[in-house]
Amino acid sequence: MLRLFDQGTKVASSLAERNAANGNSPYSMASEAGEAAKTLGTVAQAWVSNPSKLAAAQGELLQSYADLWGRSVRRFLGEEVEPVARPEPGDNRFSDPGWSDNQYFDFWKQAYLITSRWAEDITKKTEGVDERTRKRAMFYLEQVLSAMSPSNNPFTNPEVVRTTLSTNAENLVQGMAHLAEDIEQSKDLLRVSQTDLSAFEVGRDLAITPGKVIFQNDLIQLIQYEPTTKQVSKAPLIIAPPWINKYYILDLKPEKSFVKFAVDQGFTVFMISWVNPDGQLAQKTFEDYMHEGILKAVEVVNRQLGLHHVNLLGYCVGGTLLASALAYSAAKGDDRIATATFLTAQVDFTEAGDLLIFIDDTQLKSLEEMMAERGYLDGSRMAAVFNMLRPRDLIWPYVVNNYLLGKKPFPFDLLFWNADSTRMPAANHAFYLREFYHENRLAKGEMELGGVKLDLSKIKIPVYELFTREDHIAPAVSVFRGSKLLRGEVRHVMAGSGHIAGVVNPPAKKKYQYWTDGRPAATLEEWLKTAKETPGSWWPDWAAWLEKRSGEKVPARDPSSGPFKPIEDAPGSYVKDHD
Repeated sequence: MLRLFDQGTKVASSLAERNAANGNSPYSMASEAGEAAKTLGTVAQAWVSNPSKLAAAQGELLQSYADLWGRSVRRFLGEEVEPVARPEPGDNRFSDPGWSDNQYFDFWKQAYLITSRWAEDITKKTEGVDERTRKRAMFYLEQVLSAMSPSNNPFTNPEVVRTTLSTNAENLVQGMAHLAEDIEQSKDLLRVSQTDLSAFEVGRDLAITPGKVIFQNDLIQLIQYEPTTKQVSKAPLIIAPPWINKYYILDLKPEKSFVKFAVDQGFTVFMISWVNPDGQLAQKTFEDYMHEGILKAVEVVNRQLGLHHVNLLGYCVGGTLLASALAYSAAKGDDRIATATFLTAQVDFTEAGDLLIFIDDTQLKSLEEMMAERGYLDGSRMAAVFNMLRPRDLIWPYVVNNYLLGKKPFPFDLLFWNADSTRMPAANHAFYLREFYHENRLAKGEMELGGVKLDLSKIKIPVYELFTREDHIAPAVSVFRGSKLLRGEVRHVMAGSGHIAGVVNPPAKKKYQYWTDGRPAATLEEWLKTAKETPGSWWPDWAAWLEKRSGEKVPARDPSSGPFKPIEDAPGSYVKDHD
């Protein structure tokens, strides 16, 4: 008990120090909690204004509670009874046998499921509120309900209770120590450790595909990878990853590396590695990212190889930037980009998914004030947003594992990358959120970069368009909708799984599936009716598509042989700058 008290004192001290350090931030948890209370209050008021329906809804809840109580009594007396509520398949919160075998824990589980499902149902059925308010209410409700789960309580989680009794509460002592460590290492917001960060190192375990940094400026390092085949396709491939995260999501361990796969298929691969910006780059704009990022990479690669045409691949926001660069290039008569591959990249933000919840004038103003103070958006903020989109999977399991069970998180390369967040320049990020998410100007044909109005219908080059079935960041329906604005040949491909796992799916794993060759259709739903499902990874399909459009075979290129000489070995230094 004394050790537990000692660790609790350390946690309180760490919290006090962090709050003192961040006390002047205009973008606080209090403002976010206030927004949640306001939104949920709107839904509650809508129900209060309809007393008869509110009474009926409350009656349904009370009837479910009475049913649960009655069945619990019958079970206590030795009768076998069916549960009132069962967890959904795949709900790992209640996988421990104790949730069903022990009546005490089973009661808490069912009471929670009854309450949470009732709350979700009445929120969905709320009358007199607009759809945007309803979606925001569902988001905030999910945060509350995920936090309230009995699996997160040391007195109502059977595994935690067993562990506490068997270790004489040593698990809670260790959990307090882990919490103190996380508080100490966090910045504005508490970041619950999702993996063992000491298990991996960029350049040692991850991002180890051999190559050279051949160019750098304020925003990018450009990596040219060493060939593994004697001959390569004539047209090279430049990859523009998102700057919201580090590029090595596409170059994890060798067996998971999309970069290594592309190199092994006989492509000369270049990677844009974005800088992790600080306040000195606060005024770098979206247009700067286009000129000094993608278009500069095209210029350097063509000079390095003595060519005119290149292939581009853009992932997530990197794909949004690529589409903007293509529209800009089309307006300028610049034909250097011969093909484009878009991986879960949106250009029409009408149905842009869960992130739209965070985009309105009030929240944008608050965010812009915070970024103006520092010159950038701290990576922990963006990481918190993504985690909050799936709190049941990305927050609370780690709270239970780390703090209640006292375990160290399991080493996992994908979660190491997820924790390796980056900052974003104030000017660029404000533009991206306002002009794309809030105003949807690119899809409307209203966006201008460098005095040039961008028209997506001017993009007429071959396009490989990948979207993923379970993507909550760039929903498949949103990506498909945006692709209809292009006027060239578009190969639509839908991969199984989500925004990350659906993209990073190497063939050897033999996981998931993908759909292709649907007849031309106005909507994703119609396209899927005729699309062909193929088991496994989409990578070979993409490689075959790109090879056909990349010209004849030529001798492999040594990164040291062009006019741009190596600056340092891959993965370079920009990617190693941690937030």
